Amino acid sequence: QVQLVESGGGLAQAGESLRLSCVVSGRTFSRGAMGWFRQAPGKEREFVGGIRWNDGSTYSADSVKGRFTISRDSTKNTVALQMNSLKPEDTAKYYCAARDRFMYNNRWSRASEYDYWGQGTQVTVSS
Repeated sequence: QVQLVESGGGLAQAGESLRLSCVVSGRTFSRGAMGWFRQAPGKEREFVGGIRWNDGSTYSADSVKGRFTISRDSTKNTVALQMNSLKPEDTAKYYCAARDRFMYNNRWSRASEYDYWGQGTQVTVSS
């Protein structure tokens, strides 16, 4: 059974940093990809960024470029989301998602392209 477990969320002040982790268990996705999404109350789920397992190539939403960085540790089946220069508008529940096949560049932001989802971790940024 595949499980994705996020951690690292919490409360931060504007300008501070947080690092989220997502541990994947149950199988590996060596030819697939991982994505990070977020959802604020009353808003639709929003793509944040993603990374391919095989070569570590990443893709980020414009709203977080230059502030958020995604990395992976294949030996630990873990993906991280480093969030710097946090803003109040980054407040949301953050989810990691896994896709078990190659991710094309024009599909990163589509939630339907992912096969497995974690339960999410809350990030709250105060001004």
